[in-house]
Amino acid sequence: MASRNNIWANLDWLTIGLYVLLVFLGWINIYAAVFNEEHSSILDMSQRYGKQLIWIIAAFALAGVLILIDSKFYVSFAFPIYIVTILMLVAVLLIGSEVKGAKSWFQIGGFAFQPAEVSKLATALALAKFTSSYNFKIERIQSIMAIGAILVIPVALIFLQNDTGSALVFAVFSLVLYREGLSGVILFLGLLIAIVFILTLILHPLITISIITVSAIVVYYFINPKFVLSLKAIGISASIFMTFWLTNTLLRLNIDTNKIILISAILASCIFCVYALRQRLSQLLLVIGVYLALVFITFSVDYVFNNILEPHQRARIEELLGIKSDPLGVGYNVNQSKIAIGSGGLYGKGFLNGTQTKFNFVPEQSTDFIFCTVGEEWGFVGTTTVILLFLGMLIRLIFLAERQRSVFSRVYGYSVACILFFHLAINVGMTIGLAPVIGIPLPFFSYGGSSLWSFTILLFVFLRLDASRTEMLSY
Repeated sequence: MASRNNIWANLDWLTIGLYVLLVFLGWINIYAAVFNEEHSSILDMSQRYGKQLIWIIAAFALAGVLILIDSKFYVSFAFPIYIVTILMLVAVLLIGSEVKGAKSWFQIGGFAFQPAEVSKLATALALAKFTSSYNFKIERIQSIMAIGAILVIPVALIFLQNDTGSALVFAVFSLVLYREGLSGVILFLGLLIAIVFILTLILHPLITISIITVSAIVVYYFINPKFVLSLKAIGISASIFMTFWLTNTLLRLNIDTNKIILISAILASCIFCVYALRQRLSQLLLVIGVYLALVFITFSVDYVFNNILEPHQRARIEELLGIKSDPLGVGYNVNQSKIAIGSGGLYGKGFLNGTQTKFNFVPEQSTDFIFCTVGEEWGFVGTTTVILLFLGMLIRLIFLAERQRSVFSRVYGYSVACILFFHLAINVGMTIGLAPVIGIPLPFFSYGGSSLWSFTILLFVFLRLDASRTEMLSY
C-alpha cells in the first residue's frame, strides 16, 4: 500500500496539469469548431463535442490504469508490444477500412481504430529496450542495422497504407538517437537531402548540381584551405561539362541535358577520387562521396515525386513551394485557414463568434485544422498561449527525461517529447502555410478517440516510468 502511495506522490503533477489543461482547451475548441445551435449543449452526445467528452473521460481512466501498472511491465513487454503492433499494421492492410484514401483503420461498429497511432508508442518502447541493452553501442554497424529495422518496418507498412503523414513522424527518432550518441553528420546529411529535394523541385537540375558542386568545393576549402586546388576543381568540373555540352550541340547528338550533367559530375568525381587516393586525402574522398550521393539524389527526385507520391501529395507540395497555385483546389484548406487565423487579430472574435468557423469555410476544422479555430476566436493571444503551453510541456518532458537513471526511461522520454514536437510543429505549420498538408492531428486538441488515447498512453507510460525512476536503474 505504501508503494502505491509513493507512486502517486512521485508523479509529475505539473505535466499532468498541463495535459488536463490542453485536453480541456481542445474540447472547448472542438465545441466551437462544430457548434450547432440546435444542439447547443456541450454535453450533447449526438454531436462531436459530446462524443469527445466520452473519449476524454475514457482517456483519464486509461491514464489512471497506466499509472497503476508496474513500470517493469513496460520494460519486459516492450518487444512483444512492438511485435503485436506490427501484426496489426499488416492486418489493417488486409482487412482494414479505407478512409480518405488511406487504408489504415479498423472499423468495429461505430468505433474506428488506427494502428499507426499505436505504432509510435510501440516503436518508442522497442527503441528504448534495444538501446538500453547491456552490450549496445550506437557506433557498431550491427546496432545501426538493428535500429534501422526497428524503424523501417512500421514506416514501410504505414507507407503501404497510404498514410504518409504518420510515416513521416518516425523521422524524429533520429533526434532521440542523436541524444544517445548518433553522429551529428547523419542528421546533417538528412538535412542536406531535404534541401536538395526542395531545390531540385524549384530549380533546373543544372543549377542544383552547380550549387552542390560549388558547396562541395567550399566545404573542402575550409577543411583543407588550398586556394589553387579549389580553382582547379572549379575549372575541371566546368571544362568537363562544357566539353560534353559543346560536343552534343555541334554534333547534334540530342543527348538529354540531364544525362550530360550526370555524366560530367561522375567523371569529375572519378578524377578527384584518383587524386585523393594518390595524395591519401581521406577527407577529400568523404566530400566526394557525399557529393556523388547528393548528385544521384538530385536525379532521383523526379522519379520519387512523380511515381511514389500520390497526386494530391504532389499538388500540396507544389502549392507550398509556389510551383503552382490552386487557391480554389488543393490550396483551399490552407488559404481558408490563414484567413481564419488572420481575421482573429490580436484578441480574436470571441468564443463562438468565428465566422470562418461557423460557416464551415475551413474543412476538417475540428480535426487537422483545429488550430485555425483557436486563431480566429482567441486571436494572437490565444494561439500564443496554446503554443506556450505545448512548449512548457515539451521542456518539462526533456527535463524529466534527463533526470532518469535508466537508459530505457531516458530514451522513451525523449521519444515522447520528439513525437509531440513533430505533431505540434507540422500541424501548426500546416494551418499557416509553412508545412505541407499531411493530415496529422494536433495532440490533445484534434477530435477523435484514437488520437487522444494514443497521445495519452504515450505520455502516461513515461510519467509512470518517471515515478519509478529510483527503482529503474536495475532493470
